[in-house]
Amino acid sequence: MKKLMYLACASALLAMGSTYAQAPAGKGDAREDNREIRKDNRDIREDRRDIRRDKADIREDRRELRRDMKAGDKAAVAADRKDLRSDRKDLRRDEKDLRKDKRERRKDVRDRREDRKEGK
Repeated sequence: MKKLMYLACASALLAMGSTYAQAPAGKGDAREDNREIRKDNRDIREDRRDIRRDKADIREDRRELRRDMKAGDKAAVAADRKDLRSDRKDLRRDEKDLRKDKRERRKDVRDRREDRKEGK
């Protein structure tokens, strides 16, 4: 009988907890949207910084490539070309990630705007 009472109390507490977790949907959505927008802005800044670094690395690799071609060092030229391909691939990946983050930010801003309209 005692175990049954504990089980009933535990299930009642669990039900109340799950109801409370679902209740604050009005203001919670806007706050969550703001958090997501800040996170997207942070990701965008990081991606732009990565892109600047990748472009600087590509410029440096191109300089090395020209220098090695002028010196006639074929092994170094092949290594520089491989490094250039890798850096360009990384640049394309970062640019793609930047576009995705911008798309997510637009969606989050739109969601926040809709939440504010519903609140009025």
